[in-house]
Amino acid sequence: MLLELFKFLAKEIHGFNVFNYITLRAVMATMTSLVISFAFGPWLIMKLNQYNIGQAVRSDGPKDHLIKTGTPTMGGGLILVSIIVSTLLWADIKNNYIWVLLIVTLGFGLIGFIDDLKKVIYKNPNGISAGQKYIWQSIIGLGASIYLWSNAVTPQETSLILPFVKDVSFSMNGLTFILLSYIVIVGSSNAVNLTDGLDGLAIMPAVLVASALGVFAYVAGNFVIAKYLGIPYISGAGELAIFCTAMAGAGLGFLWFNTYPAEV
Repeated sequence: MLLELFKFLAKEIHGFNVFNYITLRAVMATMTSLVISFAFGPWLIMKLNQYNIGQAVRSDGPKDHLIKTGTPTMGGGLILVSIIVSTLLWADIKNNYIWVLLIVTLGFGLIGFIDDLKKVIYKNPNGISAGQKYIWQSIIGLGASIYLWSNAVTPQETSLILPFVKDVSFSMNGLTFILLSYIVIVGSSNAVNLTDGLDGLAIMPAVLVASALGVFAYVAGNFVIAKYLGIPYISGAGELAIFCTAMAGAGLGFLWFNTYPAEV
């Protein structure tokens, strides 16, 4: 949103053209999501404690996890809000990739919210059944994959690239692209769930992965750098770095409250 404002102001004050640079907006997105997390984290924790919205822990898990019983849950909402607000403020909202990421993030966030809600209301540590969760994840993942395939303009957008192998890529047909994209989307979500369990265990890998993906997105969206490194150029991909850095900032902010002993 702010990018459109800065473009308008740049007509009179040329200094605002600096916000056309993705690198600057990526830094601002990181700082914004970090500040949101720090500013609203204590308030959220206070409200969760006030309404006794605490974690229910499975009895068949490690005994060390039992000390987490009663720890405020639904802290993922803080991450979600930080990412979405920061991305909407600093990314180009005319970019289709940004909206795909935001919708998928909201969709998976809603699944997590309902899962936590069932745990809190029914004091059931299992939450949503694995089958129900997988069905909704599949709907979102397939929807995003089909959209990306149907709106691809260049062959580079639907090609598989081997890391560290120069000038080697494989063009994928619709079925292969959709299947692989679906596996990546749903698999990444469940990888985070499987990693979670101990204080700060899941969020730090998420921060590192988001940061790395942000670098790749920026490089793929920059024609000069992409050509120099032999990476296929994809127009508009650079804006995804804004989302990735917003996620990294939100994750670091959440980590402040999630390190041992976790407050949320």
